[in-house]
Amino acid sequence: MNIFLNPKFQITLGITTLLFINIGSYHAYQNYQTAQNTRVKNPENIQENIENIFSTVPTNLTENSINKPVITAVATTSQPKDKQDKNNQKTTLYSVINEWQEYKYSVNSNQVLTPGKLPNNPINFNQQDLLTVLTNTRKYFAEHSQEDPDVQRIGILITQGITVKDILKTLDFMIVVLQEDIGNNRVTRLQDPQFINNNFRVIKWSAHNPENPQQQKLRITKYAAFIHPGSRTKTAKFNTPIYALKDELKQEKFYTKYTKQDVLSGIYEPGGKEFGKVKPIAYLTRNGLEAALMQGTVLVKFTDGTQEFLNVDKNNGMSYIKGLKPTDQKRYWYFKEVDSIKGYGHKIDAKISIKPGVTFAGDVLNIGLGRIIVIEDNQGKNKQLKMGVIADTGGAFLPNLYQLDFLAGTFASTREFNRYIQKLPEYTNAYILVKN
Repeated sequence: MNIFLNPKFQITLGITTLLFINIGSYHAYQNYQTAQNTRVKNPENIQENIENIFSTVPTNLTENSINKPVITAVATTSQPKDKQDKNNQKTTLYSVINEWQEYKYSVNSNQVLTPGKLPNNPINFNQQDLLTVLTNTRKYFAEHSQEDPDVQRIGILITQGITVKDILKTLDFMIVVLQEDIGNNRVTRLQDPQFINNNFRVIKWSAHNPENPQQQKLRITKYAAFIHPGSRTKTAKFNTPIYALKDELKQEKFYTKYTKQDVLSGIYEPGGKEFGKVKPIAYLTRNGLEAALMQGTVLVKFTDGTQEFLNVDKNNGMSYIKGLKPTDQKRYWYFKEVDSIKGYGHKIDAKISIKPGVTFAGDVLNIGLGRIIVIEDNQGKNKQLKMGVIADTGGAFLPNLYQLDFLAGTFASTREFNRYIQKLPEYTNAYILVKN
């Protein structure tokens, strides 16, 4: 009898095969876990760690895997091999995550990022303000990368071979150029599109909006720090509180149990069940509160003649729901007094001080903190470009590969704000700059 037809041999062979498959899968999984852990623990070796992840990642990860890797696949697999080699077309899929680090969907990165060149139009920005935001953002990387692993994410730029080191090199180069040009009292070279095209990789960013596949240009919304009248104490007019968490009680996480509607029902006010656990730092109108929650920073002018910047500190852990009216949102932010307009930061005392006109809020997980953005401002007779830094974020941008929020300034009224932003584009071409 042929040994391969022996039933006992077949059973033994089957068991042995299963053992080898399980052992191989286990080792692949262990290698993948090791690579992932190395990525977090050794941010200084970003490129090496990326290569480790890609060389050990198992090939059988599903679409639901939270840490789903970038996958490169030949798009012409149904064609004859000679046509595949001729076209050499590849689709690079990037896995988009939300603010809770959960996998949402995959996108063909080649439809989002493509090589480009800046148009030959002047680049408009305030030199000192840009230098300030660049310096503050670079300082955040230097001081908080260990505590805030989110800034170690390369995001979709990984599909272009770009690393966090490249981003830091870009920031450093721009800081030096600005310091030299400002020190020599001259218009900075960074406002010359030819200088940019010669010294940077210019990557055109096309919008990817799952809800509007036809959108090609980036949407540019605008935000501001509004000046609001307010009171230190509750009055008939200023009857809506802005609360700050007490430092000694932050770890208790009691505030994650309550929606915005719960807070406004009076749970923290005298007689409320959580009275004494937070402190009111201002009272505004209800419209003032909604504006503060949406914008993140407000400048409150109090009835006693004083004024103070207030910035969001901690939220209740409830997601911002796109399309839902602001008054119906369950997310609530607790604020803290600050000395300037603040942008991104993993905690209130670490937030980046930002300036209007050179700051964008965007998706810091999938696009990334500190990315240099140039947008086309084609309204009016004099076409020009604007340059800024992604140094802020918000719930509406996680995930969001089709929109940026431009910090327009500080305004006393919505009317004044609307009048100003009418001069700015709503949809435009956008570019990401990375130092060669």
